[in-house]
Amino acid sequence: MLDAKIPAGPLDDKWTEYKGHCKLVNPANKRKIEIIIVGTGLAGASAAASLGEMGYKVKAFCFQDSPRRAHSIAAQGGINAAKNYQNDGDSVFRLFYDTIKGGDYRSREGNVHRLAEVSANIIDQCVAQGVPFAREYGGLLSNRSFGGTQVQRTFYAAGQTGQQLLIGAYQALERQIALGNVKMYNRHEMLEVVKIEGKTQGIIARDLITGKLERHFGNAVLLCTGGYGNVFYLSTNAMGSNVTAAWKAHKAGAYFGNPCYTQIHPTCIPVSGDHQSKLTLMSESLRNDGRIWVPKQKGDTRKPNEIPEEERDYYLERRYPAFGNLVPRDVASRAAKERCDEGYGVGSSKQAVYLDFAAAIIRYGKIEAGKHGSENPSAEEVRHHGVDVVKEKYGNLFDMYEKITGEDPYEIPMRIYPAVHYTMGGLWVDYELMTNVKGLYCLGEANFSDHGANRLGASALMQGLADGYFVIPYTVGNYLADEIYSKPVATDHPAFADAEKAVSDRINKLMGIQGKTSVETFHKRLGKIMWEKCGMARNAKGLQEAITEIQELKKAFWSDVRIPGGTDEFNPELDKAGRVADFIELGELMCIDALQRNESCGGHFREEYQTPEGEALRDDANYMYVSAWEYRNEHEWELHKEPLVYDVIKPTARNYK
Repeated sequence: MLDAKIPAGPLDDKWTEYKGHCKLVNPANKRKIEIIIVGTGLAGASAAASLGEMGYKVKAFCFQDSPRRAHSIAAQGGINAAKNYQNDGDSVFRLFYDTIKGGDYRSREGNVHRLAEVSANIIDQCVAQGVPFAREYGGLLSNRSFGGTQVQRTFYAAGQTGQQLLIGAYQALERQIALGNVKMYNRHEMLEVVKIEGKTQGIIARDLITGKLERHFGNAVLLCTGGYGNVFYLSTNAMGSNVTAAWKAHKAGAYFGNPCYTQIHPTCIPVSGDHQSKLTLMSESLRNDGRIWVPKQKGDTRKPNEIPEEERDYYLERRYPAFGNLVPRDVASRAAKERCDEGYGVGSSKQAVYLDFAAAIIRYGKIEAGKHGSENPSAEEVRHHGVDVVKEKYGNLFDMYEKITGEDPYEIPMRIYPAVHYTMGGLWVDYELMTNVKGLYCLGEANFSDHGANRLGASALMQGLADGYFVIPYTVGNYLADEIYSKPVATDHPAFADAEKAVSDRINKLMGIQGKTSVETFHKRLGKIMWEKCGMARNAKGLQEAITEIQELKKAFWSDVRIPGGTDEFNPELDKAGRVADFIELGELMCIDALQRNESCGGHFREEYQTPEGEALRDDANYMYVSAWEYRNEHEWELHKEPLVYDVIKPTARNYK
C-alpha cells in the first residue's frame, strides 16, 4: 500500500507538528548539497528562490528563453487565501472545506488543510515583494469571489494576477542567480531522470539551441513542469506546455496519480475553426458580475440585445440558486454543454452561451452616480459610470476579447464555451511532495495532490506558491539531512552514460523515421480522440474505442512522422515530436484510468453514472481512492490504490442549489 506519510494527530496540528520534528540541514552542509529544479513557473521559481536563499546549490532548468515565459503568466483572475478581509465568515477551515468539496471528495485532507493554512502567508510574501494587488479605496487589499465558494477570498491584480505573481517570484529567483546561489539553464529540456540504486541522482537535459545532451548531478530533483492539458491539442495552455519531464519520471518508476482528472474551464472563447492551435481563457472572475444565459427558444437567431429579458434562460441561476453563476467549474461546464447539446447554443457554431455584463454595468453605474450626487441619473450617465467601473476591474480581459473576436463586450454579451484548462492528475506524491522514487519531488500542477477531481478557481496559483515558498523548504530538508553523508556522483558514472544513451537512441529513432506526416497532424488526431471520448463526458464504449485508436495512432506516429532538420541544431519540430510521442502514451493511460473508474466525480463525468438531474454520481464505497499507476511495459500499467480517509469532513453528494 502507498504510504502518504501524513503526520499523526489532529488535522489542525499536523503541519505544525511536522515542522517541529522534521530533520534539518545546517547552513554549512547546505552549501555542499545540489538541488535540480526543472521548470521555473510559480512553483519552480519560488522553490529555486527559497532554496537558494537557504544556502543550497541550485540548478534551475526551463525550456523557454526565460523564466518570465512560464505559463503561470497566463493566470488571470486571482489567488485564494483565507484572510477573511471581507469579514464574511471565511476561515482556514472554510477554505479547506470548499477545496475538499470542490474536488468532489477525492483529495487528501492533510495536504488540503496545509494548503489552506499557508495561504495567508503567500499574500504577505507577495505584498512584501511588491506584487500590485488591487486595493480598496482605503488601501486594504481587495477581494472577489470565484466558483464553489460563498465568500470573497480571491486576491487579484486586475486580470493579470499570474503575471504579477510570476514577476515577484522571478525577481526573487534573479536575486539568487546574481548571488551565485542558483545557476539558470534556459532553453534546456529535461529528457531523463538518472537513478542509482533506486535513488534519484540527476537528470539528462538537452540544450535546445545546440542539440547537445548534458548530464547534471543533483542530490534531489524537483519537477515543477506544469500540467498536461495539451494532450487535447486545443486547450488554454501555452503551446509549449507538455508532459515530457513528468512522463520521463513516470517511465523511470514514479507513479502517475489520477491521470483522467481533467478540468474543463467554462469561460473560454469558443472554437472558431480548424485553423486554431490553442484556445483563449476569459477569467472566471468575470462570473462575479457577468450573468450566463441562453435563449429560451431553441435555434434562436436573433442578436442577444434583441432578446427580451423574459425570453432568456439564466440557467445557472435557475438550477443552482444558492451559488448561481459561481458554481464550480465542472458544474458550470457541464451545464453549458447540456444547454448547447439540447439546441439552445448561440453563435454561428451553436456551441456557445452568453456571458452578459449589462446588469452589472447598470448596477455599478447607479452606485457611482449616487457618489457623484446624481439622484435621478439618465441612462447614458448610468452607463458611462458603470462602464468605467467594469473597465477598472476587468478592462484588459474585455480588450483581449475584442481583439480576438472583433466584438465589443461592453455593448454585446461575450460568447463563451468550455475548454480544457487544468489537469488535477499528475505524479503521485506523499505529504512531503516526494514521489515514490527517492529524491524525486513534484510541485504545483505537475503533481496530483491538492485538488481531487476538480480544482476551484484561483487555487492553482495558491498551490504553486505554497509548494515552492512554504512546503518544500521544510520537506526536502527532511530527506537531504541524510544525504550529507553521500558524496556527489560524478557524471561519468555508468548510470549517467546509460541514461544519456537512452535519450540519444530515442532522438535518433525519431529522426530516422523520415515519414510523410507532420508532428502537428498527429497531435491534432490525438486531440480529437481525447476531446470526443475522454473530454467533458466519457462512457465505457467511447473509452475502449479511444484506447484502440490511440494504440493505432502510436504505431502510425513511429512509422510515418516527418521531422525536418537535424539533431545538432535548433530544431523545434524535433522538440515537439518528442513531446507529442509522450502525449500519445499519456492519452492511452488517461483513457485506461477513466475506464476503470466506474463513477462520476468532479471533472470525470461518466455518462453511465449520473443522477436523474444530470449531476455527477460518486461511488464512495468502491472508488474512494487515488489511482496511482505504475508503468510496466508498452500499453501495460499496474494500478496501485491510495485509500482516502476523511476524519474531519463527511463526504456527501455535492449540492450547490
